[in-house]
Amino acid sequence: MSIADFSGRLRPDACPGALQTHAAADGPLARIRLPGGAITPAQLRELAAFGASGIELTSRANVQVRAVESPAVFADRMAAVGLLPSPTHERVRNIVASPLGGRLTGFATHPLVEALDRALCADPALAGLPGRFLFALDDGTGDVASLGADVTLVEDGILLAGTPFSTPGDGVDILLAAARAFLAERADSGAWRVAELPDGPARVAARLSAARVQAAAAVASPQRARGAGVVALPDGRVAVEAVVPLGRLTAAQARLLADLDVPVRLTPWRTVVLLDLAEAPDLTGSGLVTDPDSPWTGVSACTGSPGCAKSLADVQHDAAQWVAARERRPELPVHWAGCERRCGLPKGRVVEMVATGDGYQERQK
Repeated sequence: MSIADFSGRLRPDACPGALQTHAAADGPLARIRLPGGAITPAQLRELAAFGASGIELTSRANVQVRAVESPAVFADRMAAVGLLPSPTHERVRNIVASPLGGRLTGFATHPLVEALDRALCADPALAGLPGRFLFALDDGTGDVASLGADVTLVEDGILLAGTPFSTPGDGVDILLAAARAFLAERADSGAWRVAELPDGPARVAARLSAARVQAAAAVASPQRARGAGVVALPDGRVAVEAVVPLGRLTAAQARLLADLDVPVRLTPWRTVVLLDLAEAPDLTGSGLVTDPDSPWTGVSACTGSPGCAKSLADVQHDAAQWVAARERRPELPVHWAGCERRCGLPKGRVVEMVATGDGYQERQK
């Protein structure tokens, strides 16, 4: 269901987590929140131990593990490596951030991500946030500011569902205050997102009070081109962004990334960013794609069958076949979906390949 289809939700939020798994067609599905997409080598190795069928990267830079044999054992192991710091808040730790974390702009977002995560987990009331509510922290590159998060921190204020406001005061405090304001406004509506409330941004801003938040003129943020490749950092080191084909990281790839022993960020574009490298590693043969012109760039897909009972096709297989027949990246991102729900559909202009039960219907969003 898209936001445009929203007319009031009557069912409770059923977003999966590590403790509340989803009964998928191929077995229990667990989702692990990774604030800012940050993951350590030890955490990657632990996920690899459970990811025999692949570790799925989500559009919020989280990860999913399918066909979990023992959800209780899985949750215990995730907690042991720090991936489940708060059982009460695990499904509301939805925080995306610019993967370079201010290395090009000077606005360091990663310390703010860590502070936000700690403060979020320490507030009992915020455990009531829907599992779809999304925080974002943009370092000035404009990459996550365009994702339409419920509340986005930028250097000079916040965006509420994309609407800009100026916000004097501490960034983490204003993010938490906006979340509390949303909870108060949604009390009788059942809305999961700020954009689902009528006049949602204005209502949330009003609760934050005119003394702290004022409407601001929209300013176009610079957009860093997304995709694979090497980025030179001001300190002489480099960052490498690699596409994970169809967002499915193999256990072997997870172990390879862990062995590099550098900061790793997963992104909402289902790529992996390796930070603070002396030189770019040779990923030849790993299946991770660092060529910005690769046909894998910009191609995404939902789980499809047999993992999803609602899917009308094996979209992972069909998307891979489509990519194999091409030599260059598509002009627009292409998303393959097994049904009309179109799970994982990226933001912005996208070519959609939607399964109909008798082939695919091509659309342009």
